[in-house]
Amino acid sequence: MQHKNFKNIDKVTYGRGAFAQLAETVEPIRKENNHYFVYVVDHYFKGKELAGKLQNKPEDLVYFIDVDPHEPTTEQIDTLRDEIIGSKGVPSGIIGIGGGSIMDIAKALSLMVTNEGSSTLYQGLNLIKKPGIYHLGVPTISGTGAEVSMTAVLTGPEKKLGLKCDWTVFNQVILDPELIGSVPRDWWFYTGMDTYIHCIESENGIRNNAFSLAYGEQALKLCREVYLGDKSGQTPENDDKLMVASLMGGLSLTYSEVGVCHALSYGLSKIHGTRHCYANCVIFQHLHDIYPVGHGEFMQMIKTHNIELPQNLSKDWDDATLTAMATVSINLPFMWHHAFGDDWQRTVDIDYIKGLFKRL
Repeated sequence: MQHKNFKNIDKVTYGRGAFAQLAETVEPIRKENNHYFVYVVDHYFKGKELAGKLQNKPEDLVYFIDVDPHEPTTEQIDTLRDEIIGSKGVPSGIIGIGGGSIMDIAKALSLMVTNEGSSTLYQGLNLIKKPGIYHLGVPTISGTGAEVSMTAVLTGPEKKLGLKCDWTVFNQVILDPELIGSVPRDWWFYTGMDTYIHCIESENGIRNNAFSLAYGEQALKLCREVYLGDKSGQTPENDDKLMVASLMGGLSLTYSEVGVCHALSYGLSKIHGTRHCYANCVIFQHLHDIYPVGHGEFMQMIKTHNIELPQNLSKDWDDATLTAMATVSINLPFMWHHAFGDDWQRTVDIDYIKGLFKRL
């Protein structure tokens, strides 16, 4: 048996107000390469209070990137990389401040400034040829687990798949719960459910183990307190819990695997441009027979927080659309293997997956 030997984040700073230590944290790294940093910041914060607290220096490049409604693409990463290198050479590091998409952009850029050619060449496991540069993540929304994962998910011309290797993992993460206090209620729910679904899928499959279960069980406990507890809702205390749950949920799936919901989510996102966390929620409401316990709790959470999810989406999808979605999803065999075991191909084929999409 081949055991996993994944790299974890080198350093984590956690606590309210921790963002104020950003400049101090990266100062020793400024001597590297061309002595400047690239800030990749969610466009949501442009002109807002956080934008005035970046602690950047005059030589740094700051990009405010709009990730709504589309997730990161290979073309976007290639264009940004070429612009940065052409402007000032290889930076000392990349700092990502935002949600899961911004985390993925920062991770992908850190790799692509040292690797030649298009990022489409590196979509897959351990395809990156050279280590990237220093990169630091500051999540401003919790749930995706992107701050801890070894994957930078990109949508390319042919597939939606991550740049996945040990070098993808952040060197440093700053977890400041104060930064997620202003997240809109619906996205507070969708992203938190990404953590919840990570853990449900991680534990319900053949690749789980004591290591992944330990992280997953604690993350699920925190999610249940945040979304179903006596004091559930968007509170400072629950923001603290959700930020930790997101990290632990990401570690749980790293040492296990995700399953059916995520495989379908990739197909929905690739063909329709649906944002990942939202896509997971749209799909998971229809997986009662595959994840019965998790589904029951999920539906209870929806009711508790008055969340409305769309129904009857598939009525507008023709067979060609369903086939295109299913083709994306079936090309994630490790997820189906985890969910259904070594003989997963006896159950899962294009028609089976099209049937799951028709539930939507």
